[in-house]
Amino acid sequence: MSLRRHPSRALWEGLTSPSSWGDPTRLAVDAAGTRVRFADGTTRICGTSGLWNVPLGYGNAAIADAVSGALRSASYLSLFRTSHVFALEAAEALLALTDGRFARVLFSTSGAAANDMTMKLVRQAATLAGHPERTLVVGLHGSYHGLTYGSLSLSGDPLGQAVYGADRRAVRHVSAHDGGRQLRQLFEREGERIAALVLEPVLGSGAFVLDDEFLSAVAEIRACFDVVLVADEVATGFGRTGELFASDRWPVRPDVLVVSKALTNGATAAAAVLVAEEICEVFDRSDAVFVHGETQAGTPAACAAILATLAEFERMDALSLACELGNALGTTIARISAHPLAVGTQGSGCFRSIQLAHEGRPLDGAQVSSVVASVRRAGAIVQPGPSCVQLIPAFVYGAEDLRELETAVLHGLDEVTM
Repeated sequence: MSLRRHPSRALWEGLTSPSSWGDPTRLAVDAAGTRVRFADGTTRICGTSGLWNVPLGYGNAAIADAVSGALRSASYLSLFRTSHVFALEAAEALLALTDGRFARVLFSTSGAAANDMTMKLVRQAATLAGHPERTLVVGLHGSYHGLTYGSLSLSGDPLGQAVYGADRRAVRHVSAHDGGRQLRQLFEREGERIAALVLEPVLGSGAFVLDDEFLSAVAEIRACFDVVLVADEVATGFGRTGELFASDRWPVRPDVLVVSKALTNGATAAAAVLVAEEICEVFDRSDAVFVHGETQAGTPAACAAILATLAEFERMDALSLACELGNALGTTIARISAHPLAVGTQGSGCFRSIQLAHEGRPLDGAQVSSVVASVRRAGAIVQPGPSCVQLIPAFVYGAEDLRELETAVLHGLDEVTM
């Protein structure tokens, strides 16, 4: 691949300030296995699985071949007012993973778009069931559901919602850190107006695992209120925390499951929303149309990638790999935690964070960014979070990969001066 000595600023780089654009140390040129090569000639170990997307490693040949075959046999087929066999086969395969807990699949293009779709779905279901007043959707403080207009409103992280005019009038947020006290109070006050409760099993921006006390409160709410429980498993689905789906641990089953990221091992833009029979029946009784569509959702290439990824998960015994890596990663994080800046850890399985502080004060966003940049210079890519760095390695990591990641993180922490 030919590269300019001074990369162009033609691309608007997301989530970074213009002054940092065009940096060849951040301009990726290719990736293979667990490593990414950049325009400055360096190769770094990836500690983020792309963006949680690539648990089976970069460049999986079986998935690439499946996508190539679908592009040749049916370069594009739509799900607007029609369907196709590729989407039907992929939907059946996803439902088969859940042992009959869900009845139908809606395809989307990203986790954010799938969350937008889900909020529309639960509100329409409530109206069809005779409860048009149920328009509120409840999320958690500190949650991340995406950056499209609807999911930005649902996200509980401060992401410029006021600047962008995100409409949060029909959204409520509660704490996940108080044993469910705010959740119970909200439902006592507005329970008859709430259509759905949307939860990440592990909060995506800080790797905070929903604890048993909070989940017990969720189970109480479900027993008392006719509310749809949505598990946003965009980040945690497909073995990231050990189980196939992290919500399998919950004391009550979700009615809607949102998945993306690992769904295609990062090969195509794809997401899926799995819907329980009770919600499907509400639409069936009214023969109601769900007014939603995305041009690139459920294309033959995306569906081929889904099917091939599921087959690779089985062939590689990816869940066993994830469990083994999760145990080894815990040991690695324990050693990193001896560093003076490390004050704690969060997370589960292969989705972990290292909490950072200096002289008793949690690091702010700029300080965390400095740590991430230092780790990058030391040879690894890690994900920033609130007062933490997140380690989200691919399941195909070996012992040498973990040692390389640990060394880079420690060197990066040593380099930072507060």
